[in-house]
Amino acid sequence: MTNPVSTHPDTARVHDGVVEVIAARTLYDVGHLRPESHFEADLGIDSVIMESVLLSVREHFALSAELPAGPATIGELVDAVRAALAADAGSGAPAPDATDAGAADPVTEAVVAAAMRQTQYQRHQLALDADLEGELGVDSVVLTSVVAEATERLGLTGPAPDLAGATTLRALADALRACAPAARNTATATATDTPEPRRAPGSAPGAGPDGWDHRSMKDFTEQRDPDLFAKTRSFAGYLRSREKDRLYWYGMPLHSKCGNRAVIFDELEGRKREFLMFASNNYLGLANHPGVIEAVVDATRTYGATHTGSRFIGGTNMLHKELERRLAAFKQRPACIVYPGGYSANLGAISALVKSYDTLVVDRLNHMSIVDGARLSGAVRKIYRHNDMADLERILSRSAEEGTGGRLIVADGVFSMHGDVCDLPEIVRLAKEYDARVMIDDAHSTGVLGVRGSGTAEHFGLKGEVDLELGTMSKTLAGMGGFVVGEEEVVEYLRYYSNSYVFAANIPAGVAAGLIAAIDVIEAEPERLKRLWTNIGTLRGRLLEAGFDLEHSESAILPIVIGDERRAMEMGRAVRARGLFCQTVVYPGVPLGDARLRVSVTCEHTPQDLDLAAEIFVDAARETGVLPTP
Repeated sequence: MTNPVSTHPDTARVHDGVVEVIAARTLYDVGHLRPESHFEADLGIDSVIMESVLLSVREHFALSAELPAGPATIGELVDAVRAALAADAGSGAPAPDATDAGAADPVTEAVVAAAMRQTQYQRHQLALDADLEGELGVDSVVLTSVVAEATERLGLTGPAPDLAGATTLRALADALRACAPAARNTATATATDTPEPRRAPGSAPGAGPDGWDHRSMKDFTEQRDPDLFAKTRSFAGYLRSREKDRLYWYGMPLHSKCGNRAVIFDELEGRKREFLMFASNNYLGLANHPGVIEAVVDATRTYGATHTGSRFIGGTNMLHKELERRLAAFKQRPACIVYPGGYSANLGAISALVKSYDTLVVDRLNHMSIVDGARLSGAVRKIYRHNDMADLERILSRSAEEGTGGRLIVADGVFSMHGDVCDLPEIVRLAKEYDARVMIDDAHSTGVLGVRGSGTAEHFGLKGEVDLELGTMSKTLAGMGGFVVGEEEVVEYLRYYSNSYVFAANIPAGVAAGLIAAIDVIEAEPERLKRLWTNIGTLRGRLLEAGFDLEHSESAILPIVIGDERRAMEMGRAVRARGLFCQTVVYPGVPLGDARLRVSVTCEHTPQDLDLAAEIFVDAARETGVLPTP
C-alpha cells in the first residue's frame, strides 16, 4: 500500500489541514494522527463524531459538495478531500491555504496549536487578534490549559507563566516570548513536537518566605507526568496541609436535618458540632416539611426504592408524568422534561440543540454545567462580560455576520456565587433583534424570584418570552433532578436527543412524589416566600451597614467579597470557630483574586439567628483584618 502523503505535491498540505481538524474535534495530539490511523479501531471516532469531522473538514477547505461518509482512515479522508478539491478546481476559486492562521515563528505556532486542541477550533477560525473571551469563548480555565500546553510544546521548563492578562492569541504569544526569550530561537519546536514531560505547578511544595503555601487548586490542573496519578499525590499533600490548618472544611457530613441549625461531624476534630446554618439552598424550608417527607415515604412504599431503567425503557411511572405536568403549570409553560439532575439538564439540553456549526453565547459567570454543556456540544462558544449588555450586543452582531448556524444565549437567572440577577429584559430584546434563542438557568431563582416564586421570567414580567427555562430540584424544591420547560415540540425533541435523558435512569418515584408535594406547599403557603425576603432584607442590611462588600446581590445569596484567597479561608475558619457554617468559595468556584464567603438565607432563619449571624461575621472579619478594628 502506498503512503498517500507522498504521492502528490498537494497531499502534504491537505493532510496537515485534515489532521488539524481531527485534532481539534477529538483532542488527539497531531503526532498521534497518522495516514493509516483507522477512525474507529485506532482513534475511537464513532459515527456521531465522524459526522462533525466531515462537516468541519468541508468548511475548512471550502468544498462545494459533501464528503463521502465512507473513509475509514485518515489517508482515505485526505484522498477524498483531494478529489473534492480537484472537482472544485473548475470554478477558478483559489485553493484554501491550510496554514492561513500562520505561524510566523515557533512560539506563535505553539500557541495556535495548543489553542486548537484545547478549544476544538480549526486553524482558520483562530484569528490571532480575536478577543479570547468575547470572540473565541476561551475562559480562564481553558486559558490555563492553552498556556500549559504551549509551554510544553516549546520545551520550556519550570512553572507555567501566569498569562491570564493576555486577551488575544497574539498577546499570549508575545507574553510567552517575553518571559522566555530562549523560545525565540527554538526553531525546532513545532506543533508536532512531543517534548519530555515537565513538572508543572503543584509538583513541589509552594511555601514562600512567610511559610504560607501560596498555591491554589489552579496549580494542579495541568501537572503532566507519565504517571497519570502523579497529580493526585501532589494535590493530596496540598489538601492535607490546608485541612491541618482548618482552612479546607469541605464535605463534612451532616448528622441531622438541615434547617436553620444543623449538627455536623467535624472530621478534623473527630466530634459532632451544632452550627447556625447559612450554607443551605433550602430557601423555603421544604426539605423538612412533614407533607413533603410523608409523600416521599408513601410513594417509596408503593413504587419501591427506585426503578430499573431509563425513561424510555421501563423507567417511567405516573409520578414522573405528573411531576412534568405540575412543573410546566408552575412555570406557566406548555411542556416539561425532567432529567436526573440539574447538571445533566444543562449538558443534555445544550448538546442536543447546539451543534458545531452553531454559536453558544454565554455570560462569563455562568455555572460550570453550562460551560461543560458548551464543550460537549462542540459549538462555537462566545463569552460576554458579566451582565454587560453592550458586550452581548457586540458579540451577537458579529456572530450574525460570521455564520449561518443558530445562536443560543444562555445565562443564569441568579448567579450562584454572586447573588445578582441577569438582565433578562435586555437579553430578550437583543435575542429578538439578532434572531437568537434564549435559555435561562433558574437553579437559584425557582422558589425565590417572582410573586409566585416561579423564577426569573416571572420576576421581570416576561413569561412566555424566554424560549427555555431550566432548573434544578435539589434546592428550593427539596428533592433531586433537573428540568427544562418550553414549547411542546422543543421538549419532545430534547426527550429523544438529550443523551443525559435517553441513556440515564431518572429520579426515583419517591423523589418525584416529594417534588409534587413541594410544589403544593409553595402554592398553598405563599407566606414562606414573604418570610424569605424579609430575612434577606434584614441580613443584607446588617452586613452592608457593617461595611461588607456584597456586590450587586438581589437574591437569597449574599456574597461577602474578600478577594485574597488566604484571608477568605482564614475568615471562614474564624466564622466556623464561632459556630456558624457558610461556604468559603475559592478557585475554581470563583476566579483567583475573587475569593468570598457565600451566605445563603432561608425562610427558616429566625430574627435571633440573623442578629447572631451578623455579629459573628463582623467579629470574624475584624479578627482576620477583613474589616478594620473600631
